[in-house]
Amino acid sequence: MPVYKRILLKLSGEALSGEHGSVFDSDAITSLCNQIRTVHDLGVETAVVVGGGNIFRGLKASHDGMNRVTADSMGMLATMINGLALQEGLERTGIESRILSSRAVEELTEPFNQRYAIQYLEQGNIVIFVGGTGNPFFSTDSAASLRAAQIRADVVLKGTKVDGVYDSDPVTNHSAKKFDTITFNEVLNRDLLVMDATAIAMCRENNIPIVVFNLIKEGTLIRAINGEPVGTVVKENVNG
Repeated sequence: MPVYKRILLKLSGEALSGEHGSVFDSDAITSLCNQIRTVHDLGVETAVVVGGGNIFRGLKASHDGMNRVTADSMGMLATMINGLALQEGLERTGIESRILSSRAVEELTEPFNQRYAIQYLEQGNIVIFVGGTGNPFFSTDSAASLRAAQIRADVVLKGTKVDGVYDSDPVTNHSAKKFDTITFNEVLNRDLLVMDATAIAMCRENNIPIVVFNLIKEGTLIRAINGEPVGTVVKENVNG
């Protein structure tokens, strides 16, 4: 039984590229859309923010010498391409979806509008947010927290390739400790790589918990929706 009525699912661009590192992987997209369909069929209002890292990373390009504003604009365009790919995959499963963009792209997306976004969710559409916040210097994590607050989501679900938040990198440190729950302040104080500081602070200010979990494992999304102990829960009070 779902414990959330309305969710914001944050996906990296790599979620669409599968395990082989291609830009798009049909099997990965199909699996992802089937998981979203399962949640949708339970009556959970579902919004998605998708990154663009499988296509272009603005921050990396800026470190390589590109103007940061130009690089971030290119990254925003990459999220729009991923949004279209996700929409096409969802429609193959029979779900209607709407793409709302912070940057205008006529005939492909609709401009972001808070009222319309909530109306679409209430009507049973999956709403896909693309274009980040519409501004440079902000990550898609920040965009996810912003959109979650705007649509009054009950939770941000961050699907990753790891099964939660650790006190150090579990790839390089096999003794790394995984947290079942952790507070927003502790994440910020420890500088843990959950989401960027702006995103964490925004969720804290709006009292929106974050669940970090391994999306690649089949069935983890629905378990997270049902409130089962999956991944790590970041919230205001670990005792609450």
